[in-house]
Amino acid sequence: MSTAPLLEPWTADEGAAKARRLFRERFGSEAEVVTLAPGRVNLIGEHTDYNDGLCLPIALPHATYAAASATSDGQVRLTTAGSGEDWEGGAADLATAEGWAAYVAGVVWALGEAGHRSPGVDVAVAGCVPAGAGLSSSAALECSTGLAVLETLDAADSPALRRTLAEAGIRAENEVAGAATGGMDQTIAVLAEQAHALLLDCRSWRTEQVPFDPEAAGLRLLVTDTRVHHSLNDGGYASRRADCEQAATQLGLPSLREATLEQLDDLADERVQARARHVVTEIERVRLTASALRADDWEEVGRLMLGSHDSMREDFEISVPELDAVVEVAARHGALGARMTGGGFGGSAIWLVPTERADDVSSRIDAHYASRGWRRPHHLVATASGPARRL
Repeated sequence: MSTAPLLEPWTADEGAAKARRLFRERFGSEAEVVTLAPGRVNLIGEHTDYNDGLCLPIALPHATYAAASATSDGQVRLTTAGSGEDWEGGAADLATAEGWAAYVAGVVWALGEAGHRSPGVDVAVAGCVPAGAGLSSSAALECSTGLAVLETLDAADSPALRRTLAEAGIRAENEVAGAATGGMDQTIAVLAEQAHALLLDCRSWRTEQVPFDPEAAGLRLLVTDTRVHHSLNDGGYASRRADCEQAATQLGLPSLREATLEQLDDLADERVQARARHVVTEIERVRLTASALRADDWEEVGRLMLGSHDSMREDFEISVPELDAVVEVAARHGALGARMTGGGFGGSAIWLVPTERADDVSSRIDAHYASRGWRRPHHLVATASGPARRL
């Protein structure tokens, strides 16, 4: 059996060169700054962020690069290698941008609202985070652009500035792009550390770096992009969020973070009860996974991943046959654990496997897809990588 080539990330030099070249072609000058922000994969803790819960993402080596220069004419001009469409507008237009530009213009607007108003800026973006794969290409776009704008304003890097950058990305996604997401994606993009996962408490916004180095244990974490692409503003995500908010309201709680399994028996609607059950049990799985990683207990990590997928398939109902197939095939052929990751309804699954079994498992996934007449999936290695930064 043969397998598709792995989707390799660009090196920082490659990404910077691509963004600089695009900037030069579009704007006719050299960019002042180039930044990158990573995509992410969530190890566990899905749909817990907007419920004030816990999640455990890592940053990917796959990133989005932004080349930018300040101007003084009050205009924001944006170009991207991905869409073939440019966008231009003034300060009054930023909050009404649409399409891909909503994520970029939106973060410029949100930074201005936070006191970092640009007198004008030209931005060119290029990246290798697969779009629509549940790997947070949107947050990579927001945070690379936002950091580039801050760099043109000579803002000094600091923990407070990184928090501002993450919050600007969240506002851009929620208020301009219209995607009802939580804050996990932007937070990992700005706070990631190599060889670590970020334990994020979405109620207090406290973070803890948890060691994550599967290769030291003879393991590899792979991501399979099913190529069933999803959209976060197509209604499925928002309806799950609404169900969770309804559950918390009916229980008289500020969020499902405070709920217990016993309390869920008071929810009369079976669908709402199932949604809440996923959130409550998923938060506990995050706690247990962090503890297992600290203890180097990879078998337990795998078991918890499988439990998470079961919960998302049965209680939250956000999986699809292509995601289920990755999990089932990987688990049957040697993976310690596997689960869908991201918002659901398509996107990607992750699987943790002994390194020597990785090629065989990916080949078997490809063969299963071919047997069903599905598009061939893409695979990439998920190595815990660093945060958004200037190059």
